[in-house]
Amino acid sequence: MKKIISLIILSLFSTTLFAGEFPDISIKELQKAIKDGKVAVIDVNGAGSYKKGHIPTAISFASNGKQLAKHLPKDKSTLVVAYCGGPGCGAYKRGASAAAKLGYKNVKHLSAGISGWKRSGAEVAKK
Repeated sequence: MKKIISLIILSLFSTTLFAGEFPDISIKELQKAIKDGKVAVIDVNGAGSYKKGHIPTAISFASNGKQLAKHLPKDKSTLVVAYCGGPGCGAYKRGASAAAKLGYKNVKHLSAGISGWKRSGAEVAKK
């Protein structure tokens, strides 16, 4: 019985620990969503990095974070994807959390980030 109770407590703790995370999206899935016009993308890298190259259609969080609501679609069920430098970067959470606080229900994370996007050979936009 003690083992069962310990297992239940451990699983509850694990669920709580990861509850604030955002699900990942692959580069291919994001490319399709961009092509279909069914996604809002948030670049959480700095303004300088954004100018050097970002995912097409991405909004610069550094430049527009305080007015993010103006740059996101009105439909709160729209897919919103936040990204930063790459797999080891946690800065994406600022953009993802901001979108979630605005009421967006389908917020994801491109863990590959801009470095993975570039390595894949995908198109990069520059401003």
